[in-house]
Amino acid sequence: MTATLPDWAHWRSAARPAASYTLGVEEEVMLLDPGNWALAARIDDVLPLLPEHLLAHMTAETHGSALELATGVHGTVSEAATELHGLRNELVAALEPFDLRAAVAGVHPFAVWQDTVISEGERYQFLYGSMRELARREPTFALHVHVGVTDPQDAVRLARQLRAHLPLLLALSVNSPFWQGRDTGLSSARTPLFQAFPRVGIPRAFSSYEEYVEAIDLLIRCGALPDPTFLWWDVRLQPRFGTVEIRICDAQTAVRDTAAIVALIQSISRLELEEGFAHPALVHAPEVLSENRFLAARDGMDAALVVPQLSTRVPALELVEELVAACRPHAEVLGCSTELEGVRVLAVTPGARRQLNLAQRGDKLQGLVRALSDAFLD
Repeated sequence: MTATLPDWAHWRSAARPAASYTLGVEEEVMLLDPGNWALAARIDDVLPLLPEHLLAHMTAETHGSALELATGVHGTVSEAATELHGLRNELVAALEPFDLRAAVAGVHPFAVWQDTVISEGERYQFLYGSMRELARREPTFALHVHVGVTDPQDAVRLARQLRAHLPLLLALSVNSPFWQGRDTGLSSARTPLFQAFPRVGIPRAFSSYEEYVEAIDLLIRCGALPDPTFLWWDVRLQPRFGTVEIRICDAQTAVRDTAAIVALIQSISRLELEEGFAHPALVHAPEVLSENRFLAARDGMDAALVVPQLSTRVPALELVEELVAACRPHAEVLGCSTELEGVRVLAVTPGARRQLNLAQRGDKLQGLVRALSDAFLD
């Protein structure tokens, strides 16, 4: 198979195979001006002066008020969460001389597109040239989780099965109810905002790695995109890392909530590859997956998602309980049982619900952003 693949599609070298179910975590973080708690488009000022160790785990994003923190590869959720917490601490210390703060949520609660600044990097200027003014919409902030899979055919199979779980993962992670200073009535305003970009959403169910590669390479050969990193699907393969990357979740304000979601994703991955769990009626119903994705973005954990094999809708809370129960034996093997139990706590009080409660106090949205920043080291 490898002899006929384009260069970008060679699965991670056999000399350095990705261990199954290893983890890498990436989170997008907002830079803030503590004078008014607005976004601060200063990433191009900050990057050149960051400590070398932190810079190795950080990159600019499309918007000048955003950055990405990325862990190394870890075998357990606990290890990944510990590193992520450490990176957050280092970032807070590094931002102090600039009089900047950091926070995490799916969308900044009162940012407006007119204040958006595109980062200076070549990739981001290319994005602006490609997307035009779509690139200047308000920045969004997501959580990306990489799961190591040694064989690309298994990776395709896992990605295909994970599609059924994506709406529930979104419902659990919702953390962006406000947009441009308004309560949107949505639990994840980030989801429809990001939907303005091309090549987003739940991809189709690919039957093999060859089919996956050919579909993407056609776009590259035709000049529609320069490389596969310009695919922003909710789940995608990363051949250069040997991972399946889950990208649908809102970024989480506190590391403990990130750890709970990562534990669920890691456990689902083992559940699907070792046993198979998602029902074919859901896996192969793109219109149902699309509808569930919308319901999850709108209602979060208050959603009732369509379950086609039952011909009914089931409350997300019930679906989470069922999924966590199925995942527990796998979490025990993976060493993330404690973090997995955090899913049940997050399901009752997801980030969107907490934001709505915080916004009712004091100076409302400015106070909310201050609280998000205060919780950055939780």
